[in-house]
Amino acid sequence: MEMEEVSSFANLDFGSTRARSAFQWGGTVFALFLLLMNRTGRRSHMQTNLLVLYLFTSFPTILFKVLRGQFGCWVAFLCVASNLFFPQTFPVARFILFVITPDWLADRLRDDIVPGILCLIILILLILTEICGIGGLENCQCNCHCFGYWFGVAFLFFFTILYLAS
Repeated sequence: MEMEEVSSFANLDFGSTRARSAFQWGGTVFALFLLLMNRTGRRSHMQTNLLVLYLFTSFPTILFKVLRGQFGCWVAFLCVASNLFFPQTFPVARFILFVITPDWLADRLRDDIVPGILCLIILILLILTEICGIGGLENCQCNCHCFGYWFGVAFLFFFTILYLAS
């Protein structure tokens, strides 16, 4: 009886639903919004790294294939060349993640239920780093920038839960 449940769970197709599409496009838009908020605000490297991992798992399939192809290789080459001359302006390691990740790992991190669970873990870590960054819950120093950040995180949670619930 339990083996039937496990095999039926393994046969679920998470990639063909509207929720998957909403997760990919909505998650990408709000993760890019949060990256922009991070670059104009406190510039937390930990939050930037977490958001890039979120983008890696939730980036729309069509755009992901373009970045993993010849175009992505050229952009990665230009990023590395720019990093040689302007290392503070062009953090190249984050973009190269999209290009050089092995296919078996990239496919596993982007298919099935794995991206939803990974994105939930990333979002929890984002919340914890933001709470530490604003001074904790006791000494909270919120402003409009902080409100916008929480707005973006709430939408990321919405799209991730929507994907996992379908």
